[in-house]
Amino acid sequence: MLADAFQRPAVSTSPAATASIGAWVFHAHPDGRPLEVRLDAAKLSVGPQGSKEGTSQWALRKQADALRLEWPADHGAQPPEESHLLAAIEAAFVRHPELCTLSLEVPPSRTAWLVDVGAASAAYGSQPSVVSREAFWQLPRVWQRNPREPFAQRYTLSQGRRHPMRPAKPVGTVYQRHIPWLSQTLTLDTVDIERDLAAFNRWMNDPVVAHFWEEQGDLARHRAYLETIAADPRVTGLVGRLDGEAFGYFEVYWAKEDRIAPFYDAGDHDRGWHALIGEARFRGKPFLTAWMPSVSHYLFLDDCRTQRIVIEPRADNHKMIKSLGRCGYAHVKEFDFPHKRAMLGLLLRERFFGEALWIPRGEPTISPTSAKGAELPIEDTQCKSMT
Repeated sequence: MLADAFQRPAVSTSPAATASIGAWVFHAHPDGRPLEVRLDAAKLSVGPQGSKEGTSQWALRKQADALRLEWPADHGAQPPEESHLLAAIEAAFVRHPELCTLSLEVPPSRTAWLVDVGAASAAYGSQPSVVSREAFWQLPRVWQRNPREPFAQRYTLSQGRRHPMRPAKPVGTVYQRHIPWLSQTLTLDTVDIERDLAAFNRWMNDPVVAHFWEEQGDLARHRAYLETIAADPRVTGLVGRLDGEAFGYFEVYWAKEDRIAPFYDAGDHDRGWHALIGEARFRGKPFLTAWMPSVSHYLFLDDCRTQRIVIEPRADNHKMIKSLGRCGYAHVKEFDFPHKRAMLGLLLRERFFGEALWIPRGEPTISPTSAKGAELPIEDTQCKSMT
């Protein structure tokens, strides 16, 4: 299973990499800070990537089904920075994907915030704080550089549809997560037309992408397309990257204002998405199990009121439907858009976090309609749900 890769050593950029042969290395980005977590036996260290300066030392111990993270307060050392604690917790859960709680033996001053936001229980007597994986993975600051507070709810009308007013669209990197089975960091960046136009144009003219998107054309056509998306408050264009290399394009939108809204009971904060993987070598199961849950994760983090994510792939796109099932999307029904017959896929917030759907897994339980003709999502998996 791909989950086995959570145990693999990662590639480290640290000059000290050779000093700890066999150590497991993980890259975290709490509050946008690039931190390297190194685990060698029970010894865990957290520090800036590529440097030994400012490193904190921990112990991560697993006994039976219990996992404990300890900060040894030796020699009058200052308590660890909050960002180091967040990086250590994330790495501990990634290292042990089968466990859903983590005991913390850390100064209460450093766990207070986790308790306040509901990610950890308060220490009581000799009992340590306990972090819930389900709650921890709902903390935006662990994976977002500049998380936003929920936008005040006021209503407006767009083309006759009543919906909440939306915040200004973000700029820059909106999400980043280290993918252990790829030993790479995935980022989602908002589209910069001058930077991304050439790649977008090449992707749209790729025969595999064109089959689903039907948006072939020259640079002028695609500049106009991206400018239209940039001007639309309902939708945000994103570019996916692995270690900085662009591989795909994503459009994320508010469902209440979208054409999908009449086909189900759209909630005020439901989100949806479309996708294409433009670089052929990034197509396939190991990459799909990285980017698809990451898109879902980002949309749930972006607004804590988002309870559902929807998608509407073409009903005959069996590879896509199978992949969605693997990543937790229920196949609700088939329905007819004016231009296609589609399958409504829906992912619940409770299911995504409760079942830890960012961890790759085996075969899902899928509906008979979706199962008919379904294939393993190994190659040429495309996720365009607009055509």
